[in-house]
Amino acid sequence: MSFTGYMRKMRGTTKGSPPRVSNSEIFWSWIGAFLGIGACGLLNQFFFSGHDLTLMIGSFGASAVLAYGAVRSPLAQPRNLIGGHVVSAIVGVITFKLLHPFPWAAEAVAVATAIAVMHATRTLHPPGGATALIAVIGSHKIHELGFYYVLIPATLGPLVLLAIALLVNNIPRTRRYPEIWF
Repeated sequence: MSFTGYMRKMRGTTKGSPPRVSNSEIFWSWIGAFLGIGACGLLNQFFFSGHDLTLMIGSFGASAVLAYGAVRSPLAQPRNLIGGHVVSAIVGVITFKLLHPFPWAAEAVAVATAIAVMHATRTLHPPGGATALIAVIGSHKIHELGFYYVLIPATLGPLVLLAIALLVNNIPRTRRYPEIWF
């Protein structure tokens, strides 16, 4: 392929903006995200506040976009939602333990390896990349969790998001969740 052909690929193949979604879809996405993130926040406040554990990490915001805003996406399905966070948390913790003296390398290895492992396990969930990265760049509190990070927040949080997704996403006739379990 020529350089010009390579550069031409970057123009994209479609014209126009993404299609609009209905007001109902916007409403149910908002309700789901509010309840899912709210449930994680409340559980964190009532059960983990004042402890070294946390139930809230930034990657859950991106998971909420998928689980409540893109309910039909393969990346939003339960296997991916839970599995992506769990395998990425394991990768992130291991990477931090092995490479913490070299932060830039630990960051790159954690995200790249998380993507590879998610692909290999058929659990690709883009927020998982952030979960792996948080295990490396997180606070001292996150680092002290070690492999507890895999359980709380990386397993329990997505389970809470999934429970809310199952309840909320199946209320309107126009939505169905999940499309597939495994």
